[in-house]
Amino acid sequence: MRIAVECQSPLLQKSLELFLAKHLSSSKKSDIIIRDEECLNESRCFYISSDENADLVKPFSKSQLILALEKKYNDLYPQSSKSIVEEEDVEETMNFEILEKRIELLTQEYQENILRAVKAFYEK
Repeated sequence: MRIAVECQSPLLQKSLELFLAKHLSSSKKSDIIIRDEECLNESRCFYISSDENADLVKPFSKSQLILALEKKYNDLYPQSSKSIVEEEDVEETMNFEILEKRIELLTQEYQENILRAVKAFYEK
């Protein structure tokens, strides 16, 4: 899912950019455009406001935002079944494997250093 953020509020703009960093795209290439002003003729528009007729009512959490965006995306593109959460889980799994290997290497190095120090102490 590609998302563009076009908000009048700089605070809301930056918050959304941080929350959705992995999914940001230009407005021409995006599947959904998030705005804090009501948009009438744009089907891809996702409206965030304090109004009750907004797609997402402020204040909101990151999980509420993601769930609301997934709902909007599934309404717009029903043939696509892959969700944001699934994409993030796959990426986190890959990052976790890299982290696991790095920790394993560091642990081995640490163990070797400790063994060298112990041997050097007892060889004196």
